Amino acid sequence: MNLFNPPAAARAAKTLDRALFSRTLPTVAASVRENKLISKYRKEFGKTREVLMLEKFDPIAADPDEALAGQGKKCLILRPDLKISVDIMRSIIPEELQDEIPASFNTAGHVAHLNLRDRYQPYKYVIGQVILDKNPVIRTVINKTDDVGTQNEFRTFSYEVLAGPDDMLVEVSEAGCVFNFDYSKVYWNSKLSGEHERICAMFKPGEVVADVMAGIGPFAAPAGKKGVFVWANDKNPESYKYLTEIVKRNKVTEFVKPFNEDGHDFIKRAADLVLEASQRRDCAVLKPVKVSRSVPPEKRPEPVRVPVPPTISHYVMNLPASALEFLHNFKGLYHGHEMLFTPHTDTKLPLIHAHCFAVKADDATPLDDICQRIYSEIGVQLKPGSAEVEGEVAIHEVRDVAPAKRMFCASFRLPPEVAFSPRA
Repeated sequence: MNLFNPPAAARAAKTLDRALFSRTLPTVAASVRENKLISKYRKEFGKTREVLMLEKFDPIAADPDEALAGQGKKCLILRPDLKISVDIMRSIIPEELQDEIPASFNTAGHVAHLNLRDRYQPYKYVIGQVILDKNPVIRTVINKTDDVGTQNEFRTFSYEVLAGPDDMLVEVSEAGCVFNFDYSKVYWNSKLSGEHERICAMFKPGEVVADVMAGIGPFAAPAGKKGVFVWANDKNPESYKYLTEIVKRNKVTEFVKPFNEDGHDFIKRAADLVLEASQRRDCAVLKPVKVSRSVPPEKRPEPVRVPVPPTISHYVMNLPASALEFLHNFKGLYHGHEMLFTPHTDTKLPLIHAHCFAVKADDATPLDDICQRIYSEIGVQLKPGSAEVEGEVAIHEVRDVAPAKRMFCASFRLPPEVAFSPRA
């Protein structure tokens, strides 16, 4: 941002007058009540370009409220043009409703996605128009009119257009991949980009990942880019359609295989298909980098063949409303195939990454609840800890989704007594 260009008077000065380079900039701040969350919110506001980003400037400051600042509370300094938007809304919205004026929103390409509370419904079109006017990259503003995941099994939602055209065909770039899709027909949440990156960082080239609720491929496409085999499944036919197109566009067809099945069935079927593919000696064929035509054919590099291993290394289950209810399907996953794993080989049983919702609390309540829900599905009691320690589960806090609700990811290695038990 060119907020601090040197004044014209500075060009004629023979001595340094620091006052010429001083400027007071009225702006707006987001107060953060829990300092431990400051990094999370800075990252989220940064994605939506709401934080004031300047060279050698730290947007984290003491809270403007002196009482809160005295308690060590912090705030995030936001872009000055956001203050204009807020000021416009303050001039229209009644004073008793100004404690939580909607200034933040989700985005998917050119679409801004609001989830307005009932008390702001009379002002929704004004809010939509202000957002449209003050955000050049936004062309359409919508408001969600139902609950994602509760009224539709495919996590899509009904919506109303508040400003701009009803154009839901969007393009999003994430992790070096391009995603084109109809935002009204598939699930996408830009706030999960950090979680996509965190999970994908665990995958190693040449491994197999079973993505049970893959959506349009936010895990699958980036993993395919790094040479990870992904059997990617989604029950939504529209998600499967876009996933297939995205796999082709991002040139990961050698590694990513799309499926359109029920997740309950896919869990065991994926393990069987991978083993069969390995037994057939299936592989990804990577063409060598183009070389000059002057290089003799006999000296040109051969294609690289990456074999499909016989077992799955990771299962990803990103359906937080119900993923834990799919865990009973892992019983008997590798029944009769004990020789594929330790101690007979160096191969470990798969890591399960199941996203879920739980109550928001600072004590052990949500962790104990998640462990109990896992136990009710697989019959093995796990305790919070490390995914690599037998009998433990790593429970990662992903994000807050409501004042009393938080999204988590429970990662644990499939216990042998579950994997090798008889199939139901």
